[in-house]
Amino acid sequence: MIKTLKKVLEISLSHLKQKTMDDLKKYEGLEFKIPVQCDDYDSCSEFVIYSIDSIIKEAISNGRNKIVINTNLKLGLPMENINKIAGPFVEAWAFEVFQNVLEDKTNKYSLINVEAQERLSMSDIILQFKKKRKIESGVTAMVDVKATAEDIESSGKSPNITSFKRIRTAYIEDPDYIFVILSLKHRVYSTKNLATGLMDGIMEVVGYNSYDLKYLSSTDISYNPALGSGQLQVRDIHYVTLIKRTTWDFCKLLDEKFIKSKKGYDEWYKMATTQGWVKTDE
Repeated sequence: MIKTLKKVLEISLSHLKQKTMDDLKKYEGLEFKIPVQCDDYDSCSEFVIYSIDSIIKEAISNGRNKIVINTNLKLGLPMENINKIAGPFVEAWAFEVFQNVLEDKTNKYSLINVEAQERLSMSDIILQFKKKRKIESGVTAMVDVKATAEDIESSGKSPNITSFKRIRTAYIEDPDYIFVILSLKHRVYSTKNLATGLMDGIMEVVGYNSYDLKYLSSTDISYNPALGSGQLQVRDIHYVTLIKRTTWDFCKLLDEKFIKSKKGYDEWYKMATTQGWVKTDE
């Protein structure tokens, strides 16, 4: 019985592997709309990541990393569930940090614009920096803020980043699209407010890392087919490997992960024609 089941499983896996190989061959035979990034994309990405890291580092070093949460709870914040509400607070803190730099007209980071995004947008914050380039004079980054608890091992470890369809289309519409994941570590503690006699919650940002999504290694990016067109996730946001690649190489990487999932090639092709990723005779 066990041998029979094992044989059936082996045959099923073999058929699945063959189907995936056939699907990828069909994929390779298509005529794509290939995004071509600018010659200085790498330097723009490095500039943005360095600037973001430097701004956050300075805020932490200067003690501007605390969020005070006043409540009328005598025992303070529910620490066992604090990670569930940390995200919006940390995101708001990050926006204010960037906004404060912008308001300093002589800021050394050449930050020229900061915009908070609406709730269902792909990113949380848009940052624009002044940078001397051959054609343009600035560079824009879409920043997705992710909060992780320093003292809760699994908190925010494998966050959803964005939907497959939206990010794949974004790179076609703008080959120079810079999507930055800003990971902020925080810890929370309570302290008694002597004036009110109640407990104040202190949320303290203590660590940071920022990455260009396009440069995350294949093993660091996973595809979850649940919810709509599926979600891109980072397997472990605290430990990633960066690999420089072109926009087109990244699009192909995303496509392969989708096609190898249970959604398969047919679902991908339907989406690709609708979104204009491939050229058709229709």
